[in-house]
Amino acid sequence: MSLGKRLAKSPAVIRGVGGMAHAWLARCQRRTDWQVRGEEDLRAALARGPVLLVLRHSRLMLGPFHWPRDAADLSSLHDTSPIARIAGDTHRRCGLTPVAMSARLSNLAMSRMVMDRMRAGASIGITADGPLGPAGEINDPPLDWARITGAPVFFYAYSTEKQSRAKSWDKLLLPRPGGRGAVVFRAWEETMPRRADAAAREAARASLKAGLDATTAEADALLGLPPGP
Repeated sequence: MSLGKRLAKSPAVIRGVGGMAHAWLARCQRRTDWQVRGEEDLRAALARGPVLLVLRHSRLMLGPFHWPRDAADLSSLHDTSPIARIAGDTHRRCGLTPVAMSARLSNLAMSRMVMDRMRAGASIGITADGPLGPAGEINDPPLDWARITGAPVFFYAYSTEKQSRAKSWDKLLLPRPGGRGAVVFRAWEETMPRRADAAAREAARASLKAGLDATTAEADALLGLPPGP
């Protein structure tokens, strides 16, 4: 294994980079004037039990800062790549409980991990189009977890006036300190049938996409911005 790969897998390196990332994101969070919509509905749902939080990969950077940690824990699901582990470290520094989902785990083992977290009272956060796209689409995991858990689904998005975009597959939103910001939580008004046939599954996928697209566009619109990825 090359030195670069060894460093990328080093827990000390992950913690160091995660610490720097968290410090920068915390500064962005503190120095932005935030407008929040839908948090009351989310809190009301959390008072009844865990939810499934669905977002675009491009809007994940500040998610840990916007989750109402005093209402419930959130376990974000991530893969075991170095970048994902750094993201997991920033979530942990925000007081949340990230869960690494190795590709070597069976579907049954992953399901047990998710259900164990939900039985412990934690909600589950997942990117709809992660970890590698296609950008803006709804991949299978959100459908699977909605079906398996039966938990209410909430969409999340944030936007900032001061931002740049990474040259990545998802055009990741990179916030900068200052200016205004918007956060939107919105409940999915439908449910995923436990025994969905192919047609019902695709209808649910289309409905989830429409809901997440609308939530993301609303966050942009609150700042007078056109809909972005």
